[in-house]
Amino acid sequence: MASENLASENLASENQASAWYVIQCKGSESFRAAEHLANQGYEVFHPVLNAQRKRQGKLTTVVEPLFPYYLFICLDQIASNWRPIRSTRGVLRLLTFGDRPVSVPASLVETLRAQPHRQEGVHSYFSAGEKVTITDGPFKDLEAIFTHCKGEERAIVLLNVLQRPQHIELPVGSLVKS
Repeated sequence: MASENLASENLASENQASAWYVIQCKGSESFRAAEHLANQGYEVFHPVLNAQRKRQGKLTTVVEPLFPYYLFICLDQIASNWRPIRSTRGVLRLLTFGDRPVSVPASLVETLRAQPHRQEGVHSYFSAGEKVTITDGPFKDLEAIFTHCKGEERAIVLLNVLQRPQHIELPVGSLVKS
């Protein structure tokens, strides 16, 4: 019975010894850093989201880091080998305060993991009520107010036509932010 208690206390102290830390990555290399750290056996959390971006006139969904240039790594103060981290491709440095690495509460990482950041359409390129300029068609160079998307390729805008506001459906590719 005493050996079981001792084993459970050791397990609890091992869990307390490991903590989450923040790694700063080189510009646009957070995905590379996360991949290389995971290949080395480290537990890495790299929160990402699906964002809509306008590329070549079309609205496309791209995967972007939730925190550009940063990712989380779980390390043990005693058992983890910290040396290879700094020389890993894509890693700039481990965030420190003075000469000590800054730990992040595990509850923060768990909260981030529970969030639906990858949900489609969470971060739309245009927001309702935002001013846009029409770049193609008969309404070219006119300002309108974006109301909502209709599918992936179409948008509904509010445009003043003959002194009256009108809802008009246009291709998303023919709109730019004003």
